[in-house]
Amino acid sequence: MQSQHPCNQESREHCTVAADGGLHVARIAAPRLQEALLGWYRSHRRRLPWRGSKSAYRIFLAEMMLQQTQVERVVPKYHAFLAHYPTIRRLAAAPLAEVIRLWAGLGYNRRAVHLHRAAQAVVRAHGGRLPMNLAALLELPGVGAYTARALLSFADNAPVAVVDTNVRRVLGRVFQRDLAAHYGNSGPTERQFQALADSLVPADHSARWNQALMDLGSVTCTSRQPDCDRCPFFAWCQARRRGEVIDLPGLRPRGQGKFAGSKRYYRGRIIAALRERPPGSTIPFSALVERVQDREAMEMTAGWLWELTRDLERDGLVVIAGDRQDQAQAIIMLPT
Repeated sequence: MQSQHPCNQESREHCTVAADGGLHVARIAAPRLQEALLGWYRSHRRRLPWRGSKSAYRIFLAEMMLQQTQVERVVPKYHAFLAHYPTIRRLAAAPLAEVIRLWAGLGYNRRAVHLHRAAQAVVRAHGGRLPMNLAALLELPGVGAYTARALLSFADNAPVAVVDTNVRRVLGRVFQRDLAAHYGNSGPTERQFQALADSLVPADHSARWNQALMDLGSVTCTSRQPDCDRCPFFAWCQARRRGEVIDLPGLRPRGQGKFAGSKRYYRGRIIAALRERPPGSTIPFSALVERVQDREAMEMTAGWLWELTRDLERDGLVVIAGDRQDQAQAIIMLPT
């Protein structure tokens, strides 16, 4: 509760307390921060193929791919998807197996299913045009708060903040003392941080502002070796002035754990094995086990892989045919 973290006016440098009790960026501070970052962005922005486009579909496609995947891996796949599916209607009409095959290399294959289902929902419920309001976007499969706000900002210049790991890190450092004084060392909740970030967005330059913050966090205000001397927020950054550029615990990215040998690892191996087969073909489950089982990890038994395959079916990534009650008689394929 607010009373647990008393905050007087003297303890706040860049922020004020809003009517809801949360922190907002002070009106006197916001213009100076905006001018500094947008000036930096004019010379340092990354040249990305979806930047500058006002096509909601192209921005949507890029943002769905950018979830948990680095930009360098996304760029060639973005071009490949546009070549295959130049419109959202073409994507919605494509066989799901084809979309999953083309997704290879982007990881987190369930996102391919979400992308396809979202495209179908847009065609079915919105006449093939992505809805430009937050509530409708959040109803689409695989679209969360980040992706919905990114689409609103980049396609429609809506005055909303797009908060990803980079943005959370940059703003968390700039306002570190204010945040700690108001919320304690654990920092704000996601909702509270979103409200703070929203209060800093320039009304007429939402897209440029959000892209600039992401670029700053990606190339300058990095997690381990921030280049503070080249940062446009040098004069305002509270973490830098403390001489200890560390992030509040609540604003640090959550670790994903070890990948090799994990469920994610074997899910990927199963999908990769199915991608290698001709379109529409099946593979006996026993043969699939031979393809994906790691001989040095004997705990990955056929039974364990069977449950993993059933999880993939529930996620819409595979189809189990044949005798579903008998692993030896079951056959597996990508969905049609």
